[in-house]
Amino acid sequence: MSRGITEEAARTAILRYSTTPPDKSQLEKITEILRRRFDDDSINIELTNDPSLSGGFVIKYKNFEYDWSDSGRADQLEQGLIISHDSFLRPHNKEENIISILKGRIEEFELLAEAKEIGTVIDIGDGIATIRDVGDVYYGEIVIFEDGTRGMVLDIQEKSVGVILFGDQRGIRAGSHVVRMNREAGISVGEDYLGRVVDVLGAPLDGGANIRPVDYYPIEQPAPGIAERQSVCEPMETGILSIDTMFPIGRGQRELIIGDRQTGKTSIALDTIINQHDTGVVCIYVAIGQKASTVAQLVNTLKSHDAMRYTTVIAAMASDPASLQYIAPYAGTAMAEYYMHRGQHALIIYDDLSKHAVAYRSLSLLLGRPPGREAYPGDIFYLHSRLLERSAKLSDELGGGSITALPIVETQAGDVSAYIPTNVISITDGQIFLESDLFFEGMRPAVNVGLSVSRVGSKAQAEAIRKSSGSIRIDLAQYREMAVFTQFSSDLDESTKHQLAHGQVLMGLLKQRLGRPMPMADQAITLIVANAGLLDETDKDEIKLIQRRMLNWFHHRQEKICLELRQEKYLPDRLRAEIIEAAKEYLASPDAADEKLDKMPY
Repeated sequence: MSRGITEEAARTAILRYSTTPPDKSQLEKITEILRRRFDDDSINIELTNDPSLSGGFVIKYKNFEYDWSDSGRADQLEQGLIISHDSFLRPHNKEENIISILKGRIEEFELLAEAKEIGTVIDIGDGIATIRDVGDVYYGEIVIFEDGTRGMVLDIQEKSVGVILFGDQRGIRAGSHVVRMNREAGISVGEDYLGRVVDVLGAPLDGGANIRPVDYYPIEQPAPGIAERQSVCEPMETGILSIDTMFPIGRGQRELIIGDRQTGKTSIALDTIINQHDTGVVCIYVAIGQKASTVAQLVNTLKSHDAMRYTTVIAAMASDPASLQYIAPYAGTAMAEYYMHRGQHALIIYDDLSKHAVAYRSLSLLLGRPPGREAYPGDIFYLHSRLLERSAKLSDELGGGSITALPIVETQAGDVSAYIPTNVISITDGQIFLESDLFFEGMRPAVNVGLSVSRVGSKAQAEAIRKSSGSIRIDLAQYREMAVFTQFSSDLDESTKHQLAHGQVLMGLLKQRLGRPMPMADQAITLIVANAGLLDETDKDEIKLIQRRMLNWFHHRQEKICLELRQEKYLPDRLRAEIIEAAKEYLASPDAADEKLDKMPY
């Protein structure tokens, strides 16, 4: 008997009404809709008066809820308008178009009343909510709790779902309701985001005006396939002589910047952004787990170089929940994809993926996933690979746009064999390793020539740089090895002395001040003069002064050479000979270049 009552109760839908119950014909129609919706002819309806409703009625059956109350209809209209924001927020739409869309929404409102799938919170704590009774929910879907807090599904078990929260959990209790949004987590995108500092959900953090987005991109999207890509062939110049010369980066490449704390990793990323001043490249800087003061200082640096006008800063501060730090790089990539799909070139900096991995480890352990090597969950490799694989250069048929990724990873005591560094090294197309010893010796940027590599190589290099660089990388590697070998020797042959002098000159020329990227033409002139051995007799303490004066002299006395390098980006033998002869002329009377010296910043 009790079993029959239980089965009957399981097939009973509860209809709550405010003042007037539905009449017989309305009940028959509602019953028919429920039976057709759930394919069950035994569903019955039980009426209950609920004075708390503002009007209309609400039907609850299992974990589905049909809300025809006044407040429920208003919520559905609001959500309908939010979902269609990419239709009426576009700048080219006139005011009358917006009004017509609103009218259409209101006229079709009866057709928009759909069932909401309602779940129940069974556990809440540490930014993680465990919910049940949402059987059709999918990974990465947005859900909303009854207090308005949003979350994203990150873990799906047989009888429950783990949700990471994007807001305060104080308004959520065990037993609270949660509603499926049937929508992937995403971020609003558009040109209005350029020059702004926003959080990972797209809300402004800089106190500026509201941002009008033009589209909505999911934070998780499949990476372009092989047929949708083309080979990396255009240079993404950093303006840093040591990188553009030996480890060139191309548009669509993924080049890792790796090194210990406080060795200049972020400085390289900032110089690269500053160097895109006149290239048309859109830059996105993703700060993960950084202090707010650090992000503010970075933004001020970009503003002082007029680089914020083509840059968006997405910040997940150290004080933000781990959930926001986790989705930050994905949100930044979604924003970069907006530009790539429009045929533009984007540069994205992930600063840094070590903190991103720590945030994901925290979430995973709270969700009950077993840790593996170095206490990281087993899918941490897939986490970063699916992120970085989205950076590519699209085929010409798809517009030829690109995303160039510069992920940053922090090492401990230079250990590149640790778990996260080896993971990201195996995913990327090369790495720039910054060595602490070089940094403290005054070699800045402290690029280690032996451990750094670009797997794209000369294909991502301007013709003039490729032809002028010569054997600089081999010369530097031999110099460092020879310097260690001969540091206690006093009797050296002439060949060894010349090799050491040439290496010291190269090391001096590769030093560069922060925020002072070097144009391609100046890089080519520097390399040609250095490889010709014209500076080998220069005192190592004066090499930067001589370099600045020489480049200043070229700009004012040999404008034709500089102009040809900038425009053609090619180095015929004739031009190389002209540069060498001009350099000899300068070195014969170096004082002639003292004028306007301060205008040569590097």
